[in-house]
Amino acid sequence: MLRLLSLGRRIIIATADWFYKPFSRFVPQVTFRYGFTGGLNTALDIFLYFIFYNYVFDKQLFEFAGITIGAHIAAFIFVFPITFTTGFMLAKYVTFTQSTIRGRKQLFRYGLTVIGSIILNYILLKFFVEYCNFWATASKILTTILVVIYSYFAQRYFTFNVKKKNILLS
Repeated sequence: MLRLLSLGRRIIIATADWFYKPFSRFVPQVTFRYGFTGGLNTALDIFLYFIFYNYVFDKQLFEFAGITIGAHIAAFIFVFPITFTTGFMLAKYVTFTQSTIRGRKQLFRYGLTVIGSIILNYILLKFFVEYCNFWATASKILTTILVVIYSYFAQRYFTFNVKKKNILLS
């Protein structure tokens, strides 16, 4: 299993780096890999959501422990842990590979940044739609851009921070 994961990691890195070549003069590699792996994880999220919504929950209400929820929310709840895990693994093993922070601490911090992204999504959508009176779709696009920027910096400088070694000048 470990060999399979290692092979998958090498394939993803090689593919990302192949697509990176034309952009290498304009974008740092870590930024490109962040966008590449984020795009992969987003595509996986949408694909799994589609499968769970249409086939697992069959677009029907879902009852669990006396609580009834819609298929769209049930699909989100069941898919979220999967793409949370794949997102963390892609960030840790493909994008931010230079981080010296221990894995458990990275996972905790990753969780905090994801919670921050969810809250920021909610606040910005409410602000743009309800207070600025922007169209909902335009608000979602603007919100997504801002949340992706927040997420990149939070993950790069908080979750997967690289501690600089002290260099003595002589």
